[in-house]
Amino acid sequence: MMKQNEEEGATLRVTVHGGGCSGLSYGMGFDRDIKEDDIKLNQHGIDIAVDPESAPILNGTVIDYKQSLMGGGFTIDNPNAIASCGCGSSFRTAVNAGKPENC
Repeated sequence: MMKQNEEEGATLRVTVHGGGCSGLSYGMGFDRDIKEDDIKLNQHGIDIAVDPESAPILNGTVIDYKQSLMGGGFTIDNPNAIASCGCGSSFRTAVNAGKPENC
C-alpha cells in the first residue's frame, strides 16, 4: 500500500478517535510527522506510531490484513474492547466509552 500511494518511508499511524456507533473508532494512515511523545514500534519492517492517548486503548491489539475471494481488509483484535457495533468499525472499552453516534 505504501508503494501504491507513493508513501514509501512513511510511518503507519494507528489511532483511536471518539465517535462511531459504540463510542470509539480506529484510524490508520501514513504519516511523516512523528511527534516526540509518540510511541514508536517496528513490526515486520513497518514503522508504526501511536499517540500517547490511544496507546492504552490499543495495548495488546493485533492488526492483520486478510485477503479472501470477496476482497481484502484489515482485521483488528483488541483485547480491551468490551463491545462493538454491527459494522465492526466502532467499539468501546470498560474505561473509555467515548460518545456514540448514529451509524
